[in-house]
Amino acid sequence: MKKTVIGLNLDHYVRALVGALILFVCILLPYASADGKTVSMLQALAARGNSYVDIILFGAVISAALSAVLGVVMFFKTTVGGVKLWQAVQAFSTAFFTLLLFSSKKILETAGLYGNFLNKNLGFGYWIGLIAAYFTLITVMRVTRTDRGYIILVILSVIWLFPVLWIVITSLRAEQGYYVGYFIPRGLTLKNYANLFSNQSVLPFGRWWLNTFIVAMCGCVFNTMIVLMTAFILSRTRFSGRKAFMNVLMIIGMFPGFMSLIAVYNILKGIGLNQSLLALIVVGAAGAAMGYHVTKGFFDTIPRALDEAAIIDGASRAQIFSKITLPLSKSIIVYIVLGGFLGAWSDYIFPSMLFGDKQSSYTVAVGLFWMTDFRRIDTYYTQFAAGAVLVALPIVILFVWLQRFYVEGLSGAVKG
Repeated sequence: MKKTVIGLNLDHYVRALVGALILFVCILLPYASADGKTVSMLQALAARGNSYVDIILFGAVISAALSAVLGVVMFFKTTVGGVKLWQAVQAFSTAFFTLLLFSSKKILETAGLYGNFLNKNLGFGYWIGLIAAYFTLITVMRVTRTDRGYIILVILSVIWLFPVLWIVITSLRAEQGYYVGYFIPRGLTLKNYANLFSNQSVLPFGRWWLNTFIVAMCGCVFNTMIVLMTAFILSRTRFSGRKAFMNVLMIIGMFPGFMSLIAVYNILKGIGLNQSLLALIVVGAAGAAMGYHVTKGFFDTIPRALDEAAIIDGASRAQIFSKITLPLSKSIIVYIVLGGFLGAWSDYIFPSMLFGDKQSSYTVAVGLFWMTDFRRIDTYYTQFAAGAVLVALPIVILFVWLQRFYVEGLSGAVKG
């Protein structure tokens, strides 16, 4: 292709065009072969079963055809905007062909083409088309001088998001049961969410959620206060045994907390606090001081000259802490608040030991695990997925809202 267009590398254009044409031809080749029958994508689209996933097959066919048309048109009249439009269409085509890997079973079964379809029954037309889709996208990106690394990032993002998407889709699935053998549900419903809070439900999920919220909020407040005060004292004061105390806390912190669970449980049982939410709050606050390290490192970055100036003006240690140090430590406070909230919100090991069979005191982590028992999982799995989504929502909201301060808190602790 002997043309020169500023902003484009036309050395790869012919290969991209060939890839697009091969992709177009693939919609006419065997898409699936099973039960002695073979169909192309166009035939499967013509026999569609009025399912919402048919839009994926429709999008794959239309985007493949449009990509081939744009490639041919741009061959005769090449423009930067036109080639970038081709790249966008090809990106959609690649996405649709990838999604067909997860939705072909439902598309073909609802269309009545196959009774028991598996992905191994996909025809060579589909597999060649999938390869051609990615090849064309890469070469078009070379033409537009776009970094191909974005493809890897998108693929890695999809892999990372796949379990999350699976839980969300399962929570909306109308069919009950643990294993269904397909990714896209045959029906969508919000009943799984409604059943969690229904008065007729045997699952007190609302109570579990409230229990977890109470423990998380109390733990968040108490842990934050204890960590801030401990870190301030160790950062700003010098006393006999300070180094030894810090070393002891660091060594103790190296041991996993579950090593002391049996002893802690027996102590709580002896004082009558077992199977109560108060026990979780007390135990969380009792061990909070051992997490002082990051906060102390942050406080060490605040100039001591501010403290000395305040002391000259007659300020007490408490006033320095509350009116100088804390206002300058917004980011690290957010970091501690998030850590304290998440730790209490997602804790499972200790609550599962503490509460035993007392369902009214369960937190959501213990309650959701109870729902996955082999005797109940087939009945409650979709409700379990709905509960998992509801449990994740507060965490997602907090991180999105406080992410900037959270990062600042981590990057601020540069001194030990």
